[in-house]
Amino acid sequence: MKYIFVSGGVISGIGKGIATASIALLLKAAGYKVSPMKMDPYLNVDAGTMNPIEHGEVFVLDDGTETDQDLGHYERYLGESLNNSNIATQGSIYLSVIQKERNLEYDGASIDVVTYITEEIIGRIKEAGKSKNADIVLIEIGGTAGEYQNVLFLEANRQLKLKKHDDVLHIHVTYLPIPGSLGEMKSKPAQMSVRDLNAVGIQPDIILARAERPLDQSRIKKLSISTGLEPEYIISAPDVKNVYSVPLKFEDQGLTDRILGKLGLERKNTDLKEWRAFVDSSETTDRPVKIGIVGKYFTTGDFTLMDSYISVIEAIKHASYKLKVKPEITWIDASKLEHSVEQLSKFDGIIVPGGFGSRDVEGKIKAVRYVRENKIPYLGLCYGMQLASIEFARNVLGLKDAHTTEVDEKTKNPIIHIMPDQIKKLLDKDYGASMRLGAWDCVLKEGSKVGELYKKWGNLPAGRQTSERHRHRYEFNNNFRADFEKNGFNIVGTSPDGKLVEVIELADHPFFAGSQFHPELKSRPLNPHPMFLGFIEASSQKSK
Repeated sequence: MKYIFVSGGVISGIGKGIATASIALLLKAAGYKVSPMKMDPYLNVDAGTMNPIEHGEVFVLDDGTETDQDLGHYERYLGESLNNSNIATQGSIYLSVIQKERNLEYDGASIDVVTYITEEIIGRIKEAGKSKNADIVLIEIGGTAGEYQNVLFLEANRQLKLKKHDDVLHIHVTYLPIPGSLGEMKSKPAQMSVRDLNAVGIQPDIILARAERPLDQSRIKKLSISTGLEPEYIISAPDVKNVYSVPLKFEDQGLTDRILGKLGLERKNTDLKEWRAFVDSSETTDRPVKIGIVGKYFTTGDFTLMDSYISVIEAIKHASYKLKVKPEITWIDASKLEHSVEQLSKFDGIIVPGGFGSRDVEGKIKAVRYVRENKIPYLGLCYGMQLASIEFARNVLGLKDAHTTEVDEKTKNPIIHIMPDQIKKLLDKDYGASMRLGAWDCVLKEGSKVGELYKKWGNLPAGRQTSERHRHRYEFNNNFRADFEKNGFNIVGTSPDGKLVEVIELADHPFFAGSQFHPELKSRPLNPHPMFLGFIEASSQKSK
């Protein structure tokens, strides 16, 4: 088994996750089985309890593991599902070592950070490879070179290199800024980030040089001299409009062959035809479709963030590119809709994504009512499905105080209520990894609009089960099902035993659907999700 570590330098957010996912795709296309994993330096056991504004989206795997958003990049680029061995936080590593010590699994030894923590890290890396029967494990190290937080991951890298010298490679993603006052690309920060790696005993084998524009030969020469790498091992990684083009940019510069050469491997294949076709289609579509996303996890200070809903954004793109339209996405702050909901009329389609809590709920419900009454295509994801149910109860069934017990525990009409097995967990403050998580089966009603979408684009015969990923505590209250269905609010997807509502749709609407699951988590560039395809298709019809 071969091991490739990917670190970052100078600043955070320079695209280590995209780089790691791109390399994984290239190695898979070259004929190798790849298992990518993320090493996160925070002490949280998993990402489930973290604020999406601070940390970004929580990406849920089939097995229910709540992970960093980079696992989403890996799955989308590879077109494969990952598992809990593909993520390791520093918190989970320390917890594992402490539990083993408590169980006397170390035979009474004095437990030091080095080597017990680093051996645990190396063990996790090897397990990530075994779980996928991989030829190559890709390890993305969270954080930035020179920080204290990720030094143990780098030390594990160094120790593994000592044991398996020719089987371990280190790729460093660094940054060359162009200060506005100078207008010249500066290589010194990149040089210093490599020096930070050298200080902990690591010499990178390949540099991915991030910058606003491609590196010129002068900069490549400077980096080569200062880092001790031959110029051909310094790969230019300029900003791009389309992140899905990154693997092709790397391939065109010979990155795959550089990696294989360093690891003593031969190329078995070059299978990028479908990916190139996908990228070409994404860059040649020009008919716009205007999509509004109504949510709350958008702002921090004066900045608007997209990472809270990155899988939703990518799922929109996947479906749009397949249908030859160009998505124009607008972020709509739900708190500003209560008195200006008419602004939604300019959109071809509206999405209310997942979320938690009471903030801005009334603004979202007003948005749902507006698009329902004005026949604007609507897709509700998890909380968006629940709020669509509440809006219908209030404004069609006449249950004015209808609500979710998540927001109003005393409502007389709890359309959405907590799952019975979740009540004790909340009372015990058992919040971590305790929701309904991971892939659960869903039976789709034959002849329903959503069922036909799966049949058309998911190759799923009507009435068959699909499997979708969940992350929630509250469910549709079955006591209200009969009244809803009598009034045109159709329940078209349920759990196999029929007890849990999974998918709803309106009969007299161009496209109005919601799912208790998160379809965006299983959308892939080469295989868009059927619900997003149906939504974008309906939205593009409105835009004509």
